[in-house]
Amino acid sequence: GALALAACVAGLFAFTRWSTRRLERRFPPRGRFVSLPEGRLHLTDLRPEGAPRATVLLLHGASGNEADPRVALGERLVALGFRVIAVDRPGHGWSERCGADAANPARQARLIRDALEREGVDRAIVLGHSWSGALAQNFALDHKDFTQGLVLVAPVTHGWPGGVSWHYEPTALPVVGWLFAHLLAMPLGLLIFERALAGVFAPQPTPADYAARTGVALVLRPRAFRANAQDVVGLKAFVTAQSRRLGEIAAPTAIVSGAADDIVLTDLHSRASAKAIPGARLTILPGVGHSPHHAAPEAVTAAILDVARRADGASQPRS
Repeated sequence: GALALAACVAGLFAFTRWSTRRLERRFPPRGRFVSLPEGRLHLTDLRPEGAPRATVLLLHGASGNEADPRVALGERLVALGFRVIAVDRPGHGWSERCGADAANPARQARLIRDALEREGVDRAIVLGHSWSGALAQNFALDHKDFTQGLVLVAPVTHGWPGGVSWHYEPTALPVVGWLFAHLLAMPLGLLIFERALAGVFAPQPTPADYAARTGVALVLRPRAFRANAQDVVGLKAFVTAQSRRLGEIAAPTAIVSGAADDIVLTDLHSRASAKAIPGARLTILPGVGHSPHHAAPEAVTAAILDVARRADGASQPRS
């Protein structure tokens, strides 16, 4: 019995290592690395011809990487004259975790701002999807001078009833989490991969070639899987506290959410944010689920243009 168990554990561990290497060969870094004292962050940087009208910072949600918002919005925004920077959040994609407290959105905001300033970017319109709704709001609260405008796409912004999916809490634990991530996450994740993706996009179909274009399966690598779990487990306490400060947000704000979002409830988060943030403009898309940037990229692009115009107006001196 003990021998069979040991063989099973060794087999699962070997399968995870082999699969991790295979994924990393298939989805290598697409952008460049910025070195910080805490570690390296990976980002992609798309630039228009000529001087950009503004920079848009794209921040991905849980279980993702920089390619998710970039594939949906990057080329559209560059064609409109924007510089677009998409960042792998700490511990995701090809970014290193950059410290033990990197699950905290306020910490992630500081790290990402530091990386962008090293790239010569000192102001940006900040767009956050899902988990990164909280991160984008933190930019607008704690980095007011950096945040030219705020665009929230199906954002998580307030405390919610209940907890999170069953696997997150054990994965975030020290020893149990390491074992789960190195033995079970990869085989189980690959088994339910298509179904899990379909749930993120429902009621819309998963976009064609989404997995191949984004390398979303990179989240199944042990380090990324644990970082993602820690991010998700810590989020509720963070947004519960931060949501009391939303009235302080001064940046022009737009919120775009789907009426059919079953993952992040639109009334609880988006409508509440729209009420709390002065001057926020809310667009709710009928029949759209949790990924409006893929289902209705034109609506998200319109929100970015609206925020850019309002930010330009706010920066013009009054006669």
